[in-house]
Amino acid sequence: MSTPSQPRPSDVPRVDSAQIGPDEVPPAEGQKRAISHASANSTSGVDQPTNGNGGSVATASRATVSGANRIGLLRDFYKGSPTTLCAGCGHNAITNHIVKAFYEYGVNPYYLAKMSGIGCSSKAPDYFVSRSHGFNSVHGRMPSVATGAKLANRKLVLVGISGDGDTASIGLGQYCHMIRRNLDMVYICEDNGVYGLTKGQFSATADLGSIQKGGKPNEYETIDICGLAIELGASFVARSFSGDGKQVVPLIQAALAHRGAAVLDIISPCVTFNDHEGSTKSYAYVKEHDIEIQDLDFIPYYENIQADYAEGETADVKLHDGSHVRLRKLAREEHDATSRISAMRVIHEARQKGELLTGLLYVNPKMKDLCELENLPEKPLKDFTEAELRPSRHEFDALMAEFAN
Repeated sequence: MSTPSQPRPSDVPRVDSAQIGPDEVPPAEGQKRAISHASANSTSGVDQPTNGNGGSVATASRATVSGANRIGLLRDFYKGSPTTLCAGCGHNAITNHIVKAFYEYGVNPYYLAKMSGIGCSSKAPDYFVSRSHGFNSVHGRMPSVATGAKLANRKLVLVGISGDGDTASIGLGQYCHMIRRNLDMVYICEDNGVYGLTKGQFSATADLGSIQKGGKPNEYETIDICGLAIELGASFVARSFSGDGKQVVPLIQAALAHRGAAVLDIISPCVTFNDHEGSTKSYAYVKEHDIEIQDLDFIPYYENIQADYAEGETADVKLHDGSHVRLRKLAREEHDATSRISAMRVIHEARQKGELLTGLLYVNPKMKDLCELENLPEKPLKDFTEAELRPSRHEFDALMAEFAN
């Protein structure tokens, strides 16, 4: 896994507030592209804010062009290759939401590692942030590759794109262990309930009673990957719909700010094999049965936004990097997103009613991630020299003596 060769600050936060330090500028390639697309207006000259550690925070004030984000990059910089998926595929909408979320948040492409498995969904990393490193793993094995990358370099921003088959069928074991280890990554499942590459057979997330394109009903219980994740101890679980960018974008940004396994199950209708009458994952069905449990506002740590809400209507959750998620309760649903029991209750109740419950289902920002649990040093393991890793003769003898006693 390659990382930038330019100088980096000694303490790099998990996304990007100081990944471009006070003595650095955005990558030259990004600057050239930004300048070539910009108007004559300039966003420079704005005072630089500071973060909680006293260091400067990279903002759009570093850019010399309008339309650039806070690390000086235009939205085009976060795009990738043209899609090869079917026209109207929900996966394409998710890609657009990812581009928007990353651009607005200011993710540094040179610290982003895109992971995927096999399937229509796993093509997605080619469609956003083309300058970042991407890795297509063996079918269902993406969590293992992501775990190795994170242990080697904990400074990476890991984003995994998977599908319902890659996650809930062949990759179910890997998915479960990724969650229980609380691997620090954003895990997006583009869930359409069918195997699109093999002509539309039901996947393990297909709802009981959903009708296949050929007329056959699904007679097997669904594997609810959100409910499973909460049972296994996931620290961030959300569900949404590819057609609801207003909800998906802040959920992705909140997942980036969270430290630990952040699972986003995004229902993404397959227009070729699962968008017909009788399907419970068609555009028409989802729009009719989508029940939002809260209005969600994501407030990044580098912005100071005040909003007035009636007392008792809003819950505020502070995430690891200092960002906040404000959840305004909707009238019908009583749900505490910080309660695992409440999350399981609303999931089961919605399933019994044939409803699709969307929003932030559960979050626990206090859980330790894998790197903390394993007591890894802040310095990435990949940066240690052989001399630093090899014990001296005295240290080796002392270690062997411990086993002998």
